[in-house]
Amino acid sequence: MVAAILLSALAMSVIVGVRYLLASGGFALATRIRQPGLYRGLEKQMGREIGWSLASALIYGAPAGVVAWGWQERGWTRIYSDVRDFPLWWLPLSVLLYLAAHDTWFYWTHRWMHRPKLFRIAHAVHHASRPPTAWAAMSFHPWEALTGAVVIPALVFLIPIHVGALGCVLTIMTIMGVSNHMGWEMFPRWMVRGPMGGWLITATHHQRHHDQYNCNYGLYFRVWDRLCGTDKGLGDFKKVGA
Repeated sequence: MVAAILLSALAMSVIVGVRYLLASGGFALATRIRQPGLYRGLEKQMGREIGWSLASALIYGAPAGVVAWGWQERGWTRIYSDVRDFPLWWLPLSVLLYLAAHDTWFYWTHRWMHRPKLFRIAHAVHHASRPPTAWAAMSFHPWEALTGAVVIPALVFLIPIHVGALGCVLTIMTIMGVSNHMGWEMFPRWMVRGPMGGWLITATHHQRHHDQYNCNYGLYFRVWDRLCGTDKGLGDFKKVGA
């Protein structure tokens, strides 16, 4: 049993690492096409980002692998595969609940990581990316990676979710994590500057966090930033326009 769990954890770490390389690599390629020269001179930084991110992939994969084994072999979780087990309206609602719960956890742990001592110990690794690139999405110190690695594995024990809906959550998490760091805005101006952008976090919003450090802590939504007075609005890009 122990060997099977370890194998599952290793396999999931490989999957997370490959997902990171494909997603970040894809957005880095899009950056080269859409914003040529944006990452010029950042080769060493990007190398560090990739190294830290692959280390984070090992940490993210370990609990995910244990949970995957428990789901398949012991039925430990509340993941279900038959869409008829819950009403169809639960599919989008479960995705929203997972995103809201993850966003809440991320906001408060991220803000906690900005306390001076914790920042020096862990979060400074992420902010060493100046400016961040598409490769920086998982560039975390191991202590910070641990805080992010436990969220989704914990939620699957609490909130029922279809395996396809869980895949949707992970896809959104990956896209938002990468696109928010790539140094330019892929979403149209009408969305970013309009009512929708007033509640959703995009690269333009997260850029201000990397510029000022003490604001814009959220991951998906601006709700907690607005409630807690830490929303400083949209940032800008020094090399290219938003």
